[in-house]
Amino acid sequence: MAEQYYKIALLFNANKVYDRQVVEGIGQYIQASQCTWDIFVEDEFIYHADTINHLSIDGIIADFDDPTTAELLKQTHIPTIAVGSSYKQTGFYPHFPYVATDNTKLIEVAFSHLQQKGLSHFAFYGMQVESEKHWSKERKNAFVALMEKHHHPIYLYEGKPVQAQNWLAEQEKLIDWLKTLPPHTGIIAVTDARARHLLQACEYSKIAVPEELCVVGIDNEELIQYLSRVSLSSVEQGTREIGYQAAKLLHRLLNGQKVAHTPLLIPPISVHARNSTDYRSLSDPLVIQAMHYIRHRACQGIKVEQVLDHLETSRSNLEQRFKKEMNKTIHRVIHEEKILRAKQLLQQTDISIQEISEICGYPSIQYFYSVFKKEFGMTPTEFRKQP
Repeated sequence: MAEQYYKIALLFNANKVYDRQVVEGIGQYIQASQCTWDIFVEDEFIYHADTINHLSIDGIIADFDDPTTAELLKQTHIPTIAVGSSYKQTGFYPHFPYVATDNTKLIEVAFSHLQQKGLSHFAFYGMQVESEKHWSKERKNAFVALMEKHHHPIYLYEGKPVQAQNWLAEQEKLIDWLKTLPPHTGIIAVTDARARHLLQACEYSKIAVPEELCVVGIDNEELIQYLSRVSLSSVEQGTREIGYQAAKLLHRLLNGQKVAHTPLLIPPISVHARNSTDYRSLSDPLVIQAMHYIRHRACQGIKVEQVLDHLETSRSNLEQRFKKEMNKTIHRVIHEEKILRAKQLLQQTDISIQEISEICGYPSIQYFYSVFKKEFGMTPTEFRKQP
C-alpha cells in the first residue's frame, strides 16, 4: 500500500527569530520521524491570510500570537496545532492543542542570572501592549510577581513601538527613566530588540554597561549581537523544542490519535552570558569610569597613560584604587580585556587568527601567539580546534 502524503501549511512570519526557530524545530521532527508531509510555506516565508483558501490542506501549525491568524482559524475543521506564548489565565488559550513558550520561566531565568551576578535592584523594560503582543504584558506581570515575592521595589518602563518619526523622542524618554534607576540595577528587556534600545540609550547618556547598569534580553537573536558595541546577554527560548513538539502533536492527530488540549509549556534553554551582564561589584566611581573606558578601548592599543589622561588623575591615585577595588594593576586589566576579546572571537567567529590579532590591538601575530599561549597554555590555533 502506498504511503499517504499529507499537505501541511506552516503559518508563520519567518522574518521573526521566534517563528524561524519554531519552523526549524518542525523541520527537525520531520527529519527525525520521516513523516510523509508535503510542507507548504510561502517563497518569502511570510504567509498571507488567504493561503489556506487556495490549497487543499490536511494539517496546520500556526502562530496564534498573531491575532489575524487566530481569527482566521477560529472555526476551521482542519487538524490544527497552535503555537504561541503562555497565559497566566487559562481561559485565554485557544480551543486547539497549544504549545507555548513559558513566559514566567523566561523572566525567572533572567532574574536568577542577574541575582547571581550580585545585583540587588531590578527593572523591566517592555512595550506598550498591542493585541498581538500580549506576551509583553505576560512577561511584565511575571516580573512584577517576582519582585513582590522577593520584596524588591518595582521599576517598570513600557515604551511605544519605535519608528523613524518617534525614534529620538522615545530615546529621550528612555534615557530619563534610566537616570531614575538606582546604581547597579539589572534590567530585563522584553526582547533583544528592546535590550538594544537600552544599550544605545546608555551609550548616549554615558551610563556604563555593565559597571553601572546591566542588561539582559530575551530571544538570543544573533543579529542583535552585531549591532551593539556591548555584546548582549540573552535568554534563549526553547523555540525549536516548541516546533518539534507541535509537529509531533500534529502527527498524532493525523494518525487518528487523541491529543490533549492542555497547553504544553516549554521552558527556556539558558542564559547566554555576555558583556552586558559581566558585572563586577565596584563602588569607586573613578574605577567604574576607568573600567568603562578600558572595555571600549583596550583593543585600540591603549596604554595606562591614556586611561590616566582620560580621567585626569595621577597613576599612583588610580593604581591604588584599582588595587583596593580589584586587586589588579591597570595594565593587567587592559591585558585581560584584550585577551578576553580575542578568546571570544576565536570561539564565536570564523575570522582569521591574523585578523583577530589586528582587531585586538596586538603589534604582530607572533606576539599574539606568545601572549595567548602564556595565558591559556595553548596557541590560538589549538584553542580554536577544541571541541
